[in-house]
Amino acid sequence: MELEEVYRRDLNLLIALKVLIEEGSVRRSAVRLNLSQSAMSRVLGRLRVLLNDPLFIRQGQHLQPTQRAIEISNAVNQPLESLRVLLSPTDFDPKLCKQHFTIATTDYAMQTILPYALPRIYEQAPNISLEFPPLQQDKMLNQLSSGGCDMAICRPAHSIEPLVHQKLGLVSVFCMLSKSHPLAGKEITLADYLAYPHALIAISDGVKALIDSALNGYQKPKTVLRAYHLEAALAIVDKMPLIITVPADLAYLVAEKHDLIVKPLPFEFKPFEYSLIWHPRCEHSAEQVWLRNLLKEQCGQLIDKRVQEMGLL
Repeated sequence: MELEEVYRRDLNLLIALKVLIEEGSVRRSAVRLNLSQSAMSRVLGRLRVLLNDPLFIRQGQHLQPTQRAIEISNAVNQPLESLRVLLSPTDFDPKLCKQHFTIATTDYAMQTILPYALPRIYEQAPNISLEFPPLQQDKMLNQLSSGGCDMAICRPAHSIEPLVHQKLGLVSVFCMLSKSHPLAGKEITLADYLAYPHALIAISDGVKALIDSALNGYQKPKTVLRAYHLEAALAIVDKMPLIITVPADLAYLVAEKHDLIVKPLPFEFKPFEYSLIWHPRCEHSAEQVWLRNLLKEQCGQLIDKRVQEMGLL
């Protein structure tokens, strides 16, 4: 299509398409764009004619975008974001910011990293609101493109292109034992680690796969408990000689609180990178840049502090 033909099209309709995908509702989209519901319905009709696709399928009260709608929305993300930045004021004062940020996180990040950063965030921007939905590794691209999330904090488990990322710091893993454990007063050997029962906690953020890789060629540790939260393992850690292997700074917090002993792994384990991840559409947003820089600063300080305190490197 020639540029002149593009000029004759109503490109505002593409903004309406993105709003419809984000809201999943004609009524909510109408409120957001300051239109009547009937006017928003007409906009949707014009979109369907322009793009020659139904664009949405109704599922109960929710509009489910078609594959074509998602493809178009993803394709216009960057140009629309560039226009938004071009037309936005350049000065940004976090104290005046009232934006709602949605950050997809793992349980590990929620329990260890974010509590350290939150006081500083709200100190600088007391009027913002934050939401932390669970991170879905296999759906991260969707969460950060059309799923409503602004950024994610996690250990990327696979290729994340075309997403952008910035390293927050290195995370390793330690073992936790009760003070009555037979290994409490001695250095753990590899034979000990493989012989005693283990608790597998989902909060470990993919740590099990990394440990399995490090122990390739040896027998697998005996797992007697699998749970999503540490509380299940903590409830029985005094009842049986359990080894709980978790990210090191989580061990740092939990051991102090529950009077447990922290031990290093008895085999070589390469610390893994924890990252802040976002979609290119958010690259130049002043609000997003401010929040990313603050998270990077605070989380990086925390991870570096614990790396030094726990002798991880």
